[in-house]
Amino acid sequence: MGQNAPVENHARTAVPPWPPQLRRGAGPRFLQIADALQQAVTDGLLKPGNRLPPQRELAAQLDVDLTTITRAYDEARRRNLLEGRGARGTYVAAPKVDLTSVLDLSMNTPPPPDGVDFGDLLKQGLAQVLMRADNELLMTYHLGGGSASDREAGTRWIAPMFGSMHADQVVVCPGAQAAIAALILVRTAPGDAILVERTSYPGLRAAATQFGRRVTPVGTDKDGMLPQAFEEACRQHSPKLVYLNPTLQNPTTVTMPEKRRKELAAVAKRCNVPIIEDDPYWLLAESPPPPIATYAPEHVYYISTLSKCLTPGLRVAFVLVRDPVERERFLVALRSFALMVAPLTAALATQWILDGSANPLMLGVRGEARARHKMASDVLGGRYARPGDGLHIWVELPAYWRPYQLAQAAESEGLAVTPAEAFATDGESENAIRISLGNVSDRARLRAALQRLSRLLERRPDAYGGAVV
Repeated sequence: MGQNAPVENHARTAVPPWPPQLRRGAGPRFLQIADALQQAVTDGLLKPGNRLPPQRELAAQLDVDLTTITRAYDEARRRNLLEGRGARGTYVAAPKVDLTSVLDLSMNTPPPPDGVDFGDLLKQGLAQVLMRADNELLMTYHLGGGSASDREAGTRWIAPMFGSMHADQVVVCPGAQAAIAALILVRTAPGDAILVERTSYPGLRAAATQFGRRVTPVGTDKDGMLPQAFEEACRQHSPKLVYLNPTLQNPTTVTMPEKRRKELAAVAKRCNVPIIEDDPYWLLAESPPPPIATYAPEHVYYISTLSKCLTPGLRVAFVLVRDPVERERFLVALRSFALMVAPLTAALATQWILDGSANPLMLGVRGEARARHKMASDVLGGRYARPGDGLHIWVELPAYWRPYQLAQAAESEGLAVTPAEAFATDGESENAIRISLGNVSDRARLRAALQRLSRLLERRPDAYGGAVV
């Protein structure tokens, strides 16, 4: 062999000692194996370049079938832990280099749940849909606000909030934003007032402005909209709607206590003003109070979307509309701009809900969100963040920072956050930013982003020197 001939490093390619221990009741075996692989890489027992045992050999060693090992290796590849090298075998992959310039803490999406194989869930769900459904029906128009099965799935989804109900009361919509827009068209005319909290979801303001409606802010306290201020606004502005997001409010994270919900429901009934209750985070909250719709069922349109508890790709929302005449009016308005939910999407959502797959996915999202809240509290400290639920935190800034100024400085540090100005409905914003915890898929990268933000919060703007290029 010549002096410069390559010599294979036996230490890097030899099969390392790696005996994962499988336990009964600890979850699917393929996930236990993938988790053990990930832990071994984290602990340094397995290093980049180490060759893993052939799948049949490992199956015999662990006394499992070959399919279990194949699924475990596939899951490990999905996590970027392994790479295949053809006939040479499967090797521990080198760390993936992240070339993304900005870590996005501005988009409220559910985090990938730990221990749930989303890819496998998606494949199985679609396989069941295609096996059981008429493929022609999946590719044609559907005009009825959801099939009977879709509406039945809707009743099961919102059963934790309301108990059992008739499926005819549920309308299936292509997302919560479409439902909000349709309700604005149904219940208001150009120039009418819609009451909102001073800091509120921008999507409501965008839809109302587009339709020529007036967004009118109402005073709040630590528990949300003030009942007395609501009633005074009704007398002063004769509103046609009031919009509330009472559970883990976006962006402030406030959850209205039950007493406040009852008081607002009573005002709505006295003043005969319908409420849009947008409630995407109820299932993620720890022991939330009953919805406002419980106390004023004939005065509340209740919206629950799958986008925040499962995945944004399921553009499905369930709207509780009890009155049949109102339901038909709502459908007419909805069809004017969004004819239907994509049938394949609706069928997948229905399949997951009815076969029970949606619940562990939702519980996985909830558990991961709570772990990330704990991380944010640990990194940012109680001064800026407290452990909680949901997908975001509301960070009150020190007096030397302003929201838009901090957001610009964060962007220079490779972070995207949302300043309070984006949520203000009266032109005056709180001195805060919203941080979304789910859009950065990897916990380690999220921790690094939060640490970067923590250092920025501690620096005064006059001490901050961004690069000039």
